[in-house]
Amino acid sequence: MDISLRRTIWHGSPGKRSSPLWFSPFGQANQQRMSGVSPLGVPPEIPSGTSPDVPAASRRETHAVGAARHRRSPFSWLGWMIGALVGLALLGGLAAAATLYAGYRHYSAELPDVEGLRSYQPRVMSRVYASDARLIAELATERRIFVPLTAVPQLVRQAFISAEDQNFWTHPGIDPLAILRAIMVDIQSYGTGRRPVGASTITQQVAKNMLLDNSVSIARKAKELILALRIENSLTKERILELYLNEIYLGLQAYGVAAAAQAYFNKSLDELSLPEAAFLAALPKAPNNYNPFRYLEAAKGRRDWVIERMAEDRVITAAQAAQAKASPIQPAAFRRQETVPGADWFGEDVRRRLVDIYGADATTQGGLTVRTSLDPTLQAAADHALHNGLMGFDRKHGGWRGPVVQLEAGPSLRSGWMAQLSQTPRPPGMLAEWRLAVVLEVTHGQARVSWLERQPDQPAAPGQPRKGTLLLSDLTWARPVKDKQIGPPPRRMTDLVQPGSVVMVEPAPQTSFQTGSAAPPAPRRGPAVARAPDRLDRVLLRQIPLVQGALVCVDVTTGRVLAMVGGWSFELSQFNRASQAQRQLGSAFKPFVYLAALQQGVSPSQRFLDAPFVVDQGAAGRWRPGNFGLDFKGPVALSTALAESLNLVTVRVADRVGMEAVAQTAIAFHVVDDMPRVLPVALGAVETTVLRMAGAYASIAAGGREVIPTLIDSVQDRDGKIIARARAEDCPDCLPPAGTPASPPILPDTRKQIADPASNFQLITMMQGVIQRGTGAAAGAGLIRPIGGKTGTSQDFNDAWFVGFTADLVTAVWLGYDIPASLGGSETGGSTAAPIWREFMTAALRNRPPLDFVPPAGISMAHMAGGITDAFKPDQVPGESVTLDEDDLFAADNAPQADAPASAPSDRATAVETPLSRAAPDRGPPARRGRVDGVIPGLY
Repeated sequence: MDISLRRTIWHGSPGKRSSPLWFSPFGQANQQRMSGVSPLGVPPEIPSGTSPDVPAASRRETHAVGAARHRRSPFSWLGWMIGALVGLALLGGLAAAATLYAGYRHYSAELPDVEGLRSYQPRVMSRVYASDARLIAELATERRIFVPLTAVPQLVRQAFISAEDQNFWTHPGIDPLAILRAIMVDIQSYGTGRRPVGASTITQQVAKNMLLDNSVSIARKAKELILALRIENSLTKERILELYLNEIYLGLQAYGVAAAAQAYFNKSLDELSLPEAAFLAALPKAPNNYNPFRYLEAAKGRRDWVIERMAEDRVITAAQAAQAKASPIQPAAFRRQETVPGADWFGEDVRRRLVDIYGADATTQGGLTVRTSLDPTLQAAADHALHNGLMGFDRKHGGWRGPVVQLEAGPSLRSGWMAQLSQTPRPPGMLAEWRLAVVLEVTHGQARVSWLERQPDQPAAPGQPRKGTLLLSDLTWARPVKDKQIGPPPRRMTDLVQPGSVVMVEPAPQTSFQTGSAAPPAPRRGPAVARAPDRLDRVLLRQIPLVQGALVCVDVTTGRVLAMVGGWSFELSQFNRASQAQRQLGSAFKPFVYLAALQQGVSPSQRFLDAPFVVDQGAAGRWRPGNFGLDFKGPVALSTALAESLNLVTVRVADRVGMEAVAQTAIAFHVVDDMPRVLPVALGAVETTVLRMAGAYASIAAGGREVIPTLIDSVQDRDGKIIARARAEDCPDCLPPAGTPASPPILPDTRKQIADPASNFQLITMMQGVIQRGTGAAAGAGLIRPIGGKTGTSQDFNDAWFVGFTADLVTAVWLGYDIPASLGGSETGGSTAAPIWREFMTAALRNRPPLDFVPPAGISMAHMAGGITDAFKPDQVPGESVTLDEDDLFAADNAPQADAPASAPSDRATAVETPLSRAAPDRGPPARRGRVDGVIPGLY
C-alpha cells in the first residue's frame, strides 16, 4: 500500500469513490470525508491502479470542485505554519531543557554543601571581663550580635520581608513572578539611569552572603539560584530568616539587625519603634547610601518606601503608615559599654594569649567569654601611681618642651578661640582628666586660660567654656628647653607661654597637694607675683613625659595578675613594657645569688670581704666592679651586704657558690630561660620582663613554691561551657563523710617547691632588711607591716627597679626610656621606682590585714647587733661566720693603692670567726673569670 503526504488510498470498487485515509504530517491518521480534496486543500492525485474508465469529465469536475474548495479554505496554510511553530517550540524547549540540565550539572558540580547551614555557628565577638564582671575589651573583626529568631520582634521580621521578599513564606527559594516584574521594570527604566531592580529572594541572599562571593556574573547568579532551591529543601523558613537577619550587612560595621539597632539608634531590638524597624529594613540594598548621619533625606525616602510596602502587605494600617512616615529619623550614635579604665595593656595581653592558644579566628569570631584576674580598683591605683611617678621624674629632668600648638594671637583670638580650639586635635597620650586650653592673657606672674568642658556622656555635644589661671609659682619645674638643653627656672610667665598658646592643664586639687599632681608653691624670689586666685580657678600645667615605666601586681597565693600598666598611655604606644620589654635588672637580680648561697649552707651572718675585686678579661682588659658609693666596708655580714646592695660582696658570693648554681636558681624562679655563666651577670647584667620579675619575687614570698603569673581565670565557649581554667584545686576534705561534723576544709598547696623552704625564709628575712635599713627604705615608709623587696639600677643608670612584696601581694615597678639612655646619675631604683611602689601598695593594702611570713619548722630567729634580725637553720649557730678564702684575702691586701682603703666594718659584734673549712659548702663549677662580652661597669 503506498502511503505519502500527497497521496490518498482509495477504498471501494472501481467507479465508486469512497472516503480517503489521510496521514497528517505528524503521523496521526484521520478519517475524513473530503470529497476528493486533501486536508491541505490540494486535489489528490489519481492513484495508480484505479479504474481507467473514469470519465474525463468526472476528473475535470473533481479538479474544479477541489479548486473551489481550495478557494473556500484560506487558513489551510496557517495550519501548516502553526504546526511547524509548535514543532519548533517543542524542539527548542527540549534543547533549552537540555541546556539547563547541562548548566545545572556544570554549576552544581562544585557548589558548597548547604547542610552546613543547619549547624552554622555565626561569627560572634568575644568579650574579656575583669574579676568584678566589668568589661575590659571586645575582640572582633566585625561587630555582630547573634539573636535567635524568637528574640527578633515580629515588627522587625515583617519589615524586612516586606522590603526584601514579599512572597518569602510561599516561594520555593526563587520567585518567578518577582523576576518577571523586575524584568519589566528594568525594561521600562532602561536608559533613564535608574538603578536596576533586583529580584533576589531572602533565600538567595542567604546563599550569596554565606556560601558564595559578591562577584557579578551569570555563573554566580546561576549558582545562587541552585543553592536557593537546595537551601529551601534543607532548612525551614524560620531558620533561613534567622540566618538572614543575623548575617546581613547593614552599614557602620554592623552585621545583623541587633548590631544595627545599636549602631544607628543605640537601642536593643525590642526597643525599636515602627519607623526605626522600617529604616533598618531599608538598608540591605545600599547601607552606605542611606546612612542617616550623612544622607538623611535619602534615608527617610527609602524608609518611607518600606513603610508603604508594609501597608501593602497589610502588616500595618494606613493610619500607622501615615504616622510612621511623618516621624523624622533621629539616629543616635552607639555608645559602647564602658570598659575598665587603664586596662588596655592587660586586655591586649589577654588577646595575644588567646590567639596563641585558640588561633585568631576563634579569638575574634568564636564568641568566647573570658574572665580574668584584673582587679579594677588596683588597676586604677596602679595607673595613678605610675602616672604620678613619671610626671614627677619628667618635671625633675625633662624641663618645659613648649605648648601643643601656637594659635595666631590678636583680636580674633578672644572672639573666636572656641572655634579654633575645637579644631585643634587632642594630643595622643593626653590623660582623661587633663584639658586642652588656650592662653588668652599673660601677665608677669600668671596666665588666664580657657577650655571647652564636655560632658562624658555627650562627647559630640558642644563644649561649655571654662576659665582658669596658671600661676608662675607652680611652675618652677618648667625650665624651658632650648637646643635640647634645659635652661634655668622661668622668671616670668612669658618665658613659658604666649597668648594663643594651646597647652594641657589639669584643675588643681582643692585640698592638700597630691604627690606628683601639683608641686607646692615655691618660695618667692625675684619680682613679686600676682595674688593667687581662688583654688577653684587654679589649674596646673601638664605635659606628656618622655620617660616610660611599667607596673605589675601579682597575688602571691594564686599567681593571678591583679594589675598591669605597660607605659604612660596605650593610645600613645601599644607596646607593653610590662610583658614585652626585656630590660636589664641590675641589683634586683641579687636575691637569687644570695639564695643560691643560702641553699649551700651559708648563713645570713657569715662575713664576706667588701674590697676590690678584679676579673681578668684577657684582651678586653680587667673588669673591676665597684660599689655605688665607691667605698669599701671590709668584712660584712651577708644580710648587710644584701640590704646595702654591695656589689663587691655579691661578686665574691657568686664566685664562691659558682655561677652554675646562680643560673639554676634564676632559671628555677623563671627570671630567665637561660643565662651566661659569667660573674658580671651576678650584678644583674641580664635582661627580663617586669611580669617575670613579679612572678619570681612572688615565688620567694610564697615560701619557695613556684608561682606562674596568670591573667586568665577561665574561658567559656559561645554555649557557656568552660573550656579552660587557670588553676583547678582539689579539695578532698571539702565534703566530709555522712554523719561527720563539718570542719573548715584544708586546701593542700600543690605548687611545685623550687627552693629549700628554710633557705627561702632566710632570704625573706634578709630582704625585709632591705626595707628596714637598706636601699629600699623609701618603699616602706608609712607601711606598718612585714615587707620585703629589692632595688635595682642597671648599667649607666638606664633602668630603675623596685620589686617588693608582702605575704599576699607582690608588685614590680620599672622606669626607663624606650631607647635605653641614662636616667641621671642620681636616679636609682630606691629613689625613682620605690616611691611609685609605695604609693601603689599604700592603696592596695588599705583594706588588707597585715600578714606575717610564716617560718618553716626548725627555723630560729636571732637578734644581732644594730637591730638586725636574722633567721637560722637548725644546724647553724647564730652569729657564727667564716672569712673569705685566703686567695681573696691576699688579693684584698695587695689591691692597688688607687683603690680606696676599706672602711670600718659596718656590723661588728658577736660574730665569731671560725675556720673556713667548717662551713664551706660545695662550690660547684668555678666561675669563669676569663673574657666576657665587654667591660661592664658597676650595677647597683
